[in-house]
Amino acid sequence: MPGPGRNQPCPCGSGRKTKHCCGQTRGPSEDQLARAHVAQLARQATPDLAGLSDRALDHLWESLMDLPSVDYSLLVTLPKLIGPDLQRLRESIEHDDPDWGWDALTAVANQTDTPQQRARLADAIVRLRDQHRINRRQAAYALLDLDSRSTRIIAASLLEAVAVSVGANRTPGGLHIAA
Repeated sequence: MPGPGRNQPCPCGSGRKTKHCCGQTRGPSEDQLARAHVAQLARQATPDLAGLSDRALDHLWESLMDLPSVDYSLLVTLPKLIGPDLQRLRESIEHDDPDWGWDALTAVANQTDTPQQRARLADAIVRLRDQHRINRRQAAYALLDLDSRSTRIIAASLLEAVAVSVGANRTPGGLHIAA
């Protein structure tokens, strides 16, 4: 038997509509929880960047592009269906033509950039930092990037994931995947 409709009186007996009583979703959404998690990790890591010069910060900014090659856990999860943008990005990486794939990279990065993806990458960064596979400053800067509107880590991770999937790059473990 189906439950009460949203506009029906609530079965609890309050007399209010179900959508304004027991049928109302309470609590933060998964996106809000993921954003809060990344923000907390970034806040905890911020002291590791204290006192760095502009030059050192610029070096950390540049190093973000190489970070996804450290470990497979730093690669974004690619969409299951290969849409036109992802296909164009795959072909541009296969043919080593970055100009052709730039718009596709932006489009696919926007599709894959979700709060859950950022939280998963942040957890992977913390895990690698705790294992001493990346240094604390790299991890802190990467976490701050994930907590901002920047898509540098997402784009770098996406490029590495696609390059590995088409056989243009080896996996972080050194394996070559045939396209």
